[in-house]
Amino acid sequence: MRELKTEELMFVSGGEGVCTPNNIYGISQPTSLGQDLINIYEGAVAFTSHVIERVAMAFD
Repeated sequence: MRELKTEELMFVSGGEGVCTPNNIYGISQPTSLGQDLINIYEGAVAFTSHVIERVAMAFD
């Protein structure tokens, strides 16, 4: 088995022309690790808040 090229990766993942393989969970540039960690944290907080809201609304 061989490694995929960047063009092949975008085709296989279904993100051709929409996203790049270098943008994972808000991480777009490896040199900005601090900001990337903040983006991941904020995404996790937003997701958790959304789930809590949905569960709370289900009991109404």
